Amino acid sequence: MEKKQIAEILDEMGTLLELKGENPFRVRAYRNASLVISTLNADLAQLAAQGTLTSIKGIGKGLAEIITELMRTGTSKEHEQLRASVPAGLREMLRIQGLGPKRIKLLYEKLGLTSIDALRKACEEHRLMALEGFAAKTEENILKSIQHLSSMSSKHLYSTAREAADALVTEISRVKGVQRCEVAGSLRRRKELIGDIDIIASVPAVHRKRVFDAFTSHGHVLTILARGDTKSSVILKNGIQCDLRVVEEREYPFALNYFTGCKEHNVEMRLRALKRGLSLNEYAFTRTENPAMRGKTVPVCKDEDDIYRALGLAFVPPELRENQGEFDAAEKDEFPHLIDNADIRGTFHCHTNASDGVNTLEEMAEAARALGWEYLGIADHSKAAAYAGGLSPAKVKAQIRAIDRWNDANEEFRLFKGTECDILTDGSLDYSDNLLASFDYVVVSIHSKFKMTQSEATKRITTALKNRHVTMLGHPTGRLLLEREGYPVDMTEVINVAAGERKAIEINAHPMRLDLDWRFVRYAKEKGVPIFINPDAHTTEGLKDVFYGVGIARKGWLEAKDVVNAWKTASVEKFLKALQKG
Repeated sequence: MEKKQIAEILDEMGTLLELKGENPFRVRAYRNASLVISTLNADLAQLAAQGTLTSIKGIGKGLAEIITELMRTGTSKEHEQLRASVPAGLREMLRIQGLGPKRIKLLYEKLGLTSIDALRKACEEHRLMALEGFAAKTEENILKSIQHLSSMSSKHLYSTAREAADALVTEISRVKGVQRCEVAGSLRRRKELIGDIDIIASVPAVHRKRVFDAFTSHGHVLTILARGDTKSSVILKNGIQCDLRVVEEREYPFALNYFTGCKEHNVEMRLRALKRGLSLNEYAFTRTENPAMRGKTVPVCKDEDDIYRALGLAFVPPELRENQGEFDAAEKDEFPHLIDNADIRGTFHCHTNASDGVNTLEEMAEAARALGWEYLGIADHSKAAAYAGGLSPAKVKAQIRAIDRWNDANEEFRLFKGTECDILTDGSLDYSDNLLASFDYVVVSIHSKFKMTQSEATKRITTALKNRHVTMLGHPTGRLLLEREGYPVDMTEVINVAAGERKAIEINAHPMRLDLDWRFVRYAKEKGVPIFINPDAHTTEGLKDVFYGVGIARKGWLEAKDVVNAWKTASVEKFLKALQKG
């Protein structure tokens, strides 16, 4: 079992213990152990094999035994017993906005609620209002959250699907006889939410049994739904359905193109083929009776590029296949040179243990340098975010001095001094202008009072953007994918104001946010708004989330020149200084 999975199980055990009302110190021990394991640089398997897990701070004998059992068998008896002791429906309720373990425990003990359906009925009958701390507005908000969860029930985070898909593609590609293998579908188009996983492979018939054996027996597979000669379907342990389609090598580019989609893109491709006397399906081009094909041969396509060329089009990158202007660009061969992972030179909006991060400033800097980056921006929380260890002005000044010392000792790598400053309810900022002027950059974000009208939310944000010291807007809508809808902000107006005030907007690359939404990224580019791709990292490992944001940037048609943290250090310094001068 991988380190990440073990950390998730330990965190769940802490949550289950809290649902049972166990000792808070025991709950905290599991939560802390989860954090420790998720950020551990040492080889966990080696430590378990050597019996030295207790040498890790925060890992006692009992936790070491659980981790060792998970490493060896993939399961833990204590974890399974704990899960069995708590109704499954209570765990599902944790996904509802505004309900934590303590409230769910109260609903279970006082009203006997053990499922989301039972909770919905109780809200509709206004039975929650009899409990302390619950009101009519609480019931209304819970019902809205349940409705949102229901609409998202078949969706999964891109990051969750990508991790499993990559493991499967790697394993399938190793099987003898596999010529090509790749992820298709919305995952290949890098959508923020994924329905299921599609994998396409080209394999001669003689080797297909071996390929399907490897697929259906993979460690990520929970249940086999169907197995045939050309397609097998499974349910993965993360709950996602995954389909493997196997085709002949000559069919591969057509299958990959078709199953990548989207549907509207495919329809347009077929219409364009018909105008040229061709019929296009998921396996090949074929001739029609159209006179346009008279005397011509059916195109032979070795890859997707050949398919588009046969239709008089430039190759359309998978991320842009949403039938939102890509065909006009393909006809003129005027696609931007989309930003790539290798273009990233650093990132901003990163937290340390000075606020609610796990790692020290020095550890975050070294991790960024290990990624080959040139710089890193530190943006811990401002004082209003007391729940997240927001920094007082005195602590800000101490951190600034620490960053100055780092920069003096490391000429080849630059740390930028920043803050994630709360936007207060009236649009003013949590720090004084004098303190804001001491930073290299200022990220402004909303972390409180999410229940706003569209006009209130929009005015709150645009007021903040007009502060001369603000550099960029952080997680613009505050959404948490699959959990919480964003506040109802008019993003078009926000982008217009950002353009007018010469401010930037971030793509928050945390896989649960991916906010700014890609549908607005392209508009921001058209308005000349600079974009930062930031991971909102709270650990060294979290820095890598920036690459999820690159996918959203690509869907928004961004090039490296449009993304500030794809620029060289000197250019970033010049840009930030210009903004601070107003």
